[in-house]
Amino acid sequence: MEIVKVWSEDGAGKVVEIPADMTARDVCQLLVYKSHCLDDNAWTLVEHHPILGLERCLEDHELVVQVQASMSSDSKFLFRKNYAKYEFFRNPLNFFPEQMVAWCQESDGSIPQSQLLQNFLNSSSCPEIQGYLYLKEPGRKSWKKLYMFLRRSGLYFSTKGTSKEPRHLQLLSDLEDSNIFTIITGRKLHNAPTDYQFCIKPSKARSDCKELKMLCAEDEQSRTCWMTAFRLLKYGIVLYQSYNVPQQRKSNLSPFSAPVRSVSENSLVAMDFSGRTGRVIDNPVEAQSAALEEGQTWRKRSQRMNVLGSPSPLHPSSLSTVIHRTQVWFHGRIMREEAHKMIIQQGQVDGLFLLRDSQSNPKAFVLTLCHHQKIKHFQILPCEEDGQVFFSLDDGATKFTDLIHLVEFYQLNRGVLPCKLKHPCTAVAL
Repeated sequence: MEIVKVWSEDGAGKVVEIPADMTARDVCQLLVYKSHCLDDNAWTLVEHHPILGLERCLEDHELVVQVQASMSSDSKFLFRKNYAKYEFFRNPLNFFPEQMVAWCQESDGSIPQSQLLQNFLNSSSCPEIQGYLYLKEPGRKSWKKLYMFLRRSGLYFSTKGTSKEPRHLQLLSDLEDSNIFTIITGRKLHNAPTDYQFCIKPSKARSDCKELKMLCAEDEQSRTCWMTAFRLLKYGIVLYQSYNVPQQRKSNLSPFSAPVRSVSENSLVAMDFSGRTGRVIDNPVEAQSAALEEGQTWRKRSQRMNVLGSPSPLHPSSLSTVIHRTQVWFHGRIMREEAHKMIIQQGQVDGLFLLRDSQSNPKAFVLTLCHHQKIKHFQILPCEEDGQVFFSLDDGATKFTDLIHLVEFYQLNRGVLPCKLKHPCTAVAL
């Protein structure tokens, strides 16, 4: 048995004793069980190097003790959600822009996009990612723009423009004995040309900056493409098996398994319960009007509570202003920058959200939401009617008695938002 210490976002640490053959996924399940979190398969262990300014999510199948043995004394494991861990299996076309994907066996016409992932997972096919990347020159502050190719055999750059000829290709790094990390220190420290930095670090190199290959992409999409392809080419079918395991595990629960949510958020649809039986509303216009009506019903329900009197010592209207503080998606008085950082860390998938106190208006709140890898902020304003406070993010068109009702509503209905609320951005206390 080995001792492993894991830290949560709030700086608390938990020591766990684990066997040498325990995977990152198993350690996450153990922590989920011990911390009474909901196990939705998005929890990850993060290998964090504060001095180097690097971090990466461990793959589910990696052996934690083995990874810890290659880490320096200042490095640590963080316990964090990452909703984007397997997002490329669900939406591969968002991750691999057509112009960046090529095939070594120049076939007549390109491989159809539908077969894209099969070709990455099939060890006998030869997909490659190509495009310009900036490379930091060793021992210098300058960066060089080079045309690069990522193949199963490694990452290469061309010494002559965009030439693929073997004599012009130089190996920069192999995949087998390396890992890919996000650089978290910001572009100023390394004088980087853009914000989209990443790094390839040899597994054996503990804290030697000289061995790091510092790279920089033009934009978020191409950085995500390079980093995802690196994982796929390195691990192949093992990633797909890890992605599928949670579904198979439900029938074979481990001793410390946590309850698994029975209904996927993807299956939530607008429903009409006005008749004897419920029916799914397909027409978006009808769904919108039903949504507004539902908002009105919630208001009436709370007004009835006011009239009847509440058994609780807390008056409902005062309760409605504090009840959200118990929710995993509420983060209190955090700054906009901190909200951005949390969304980026937890995967930048559509529908990832959190609520926080407004910095500019002490009575208002802000919904921070990710859509198409962009982070947007929506102000939630209080409004008073007949002596009761309601909350609205569409200037009073849809009003809610408290923030929990508001979140539940927008999990079912998009309303004025670019997408439904899907994944709560969570900070767990270990």
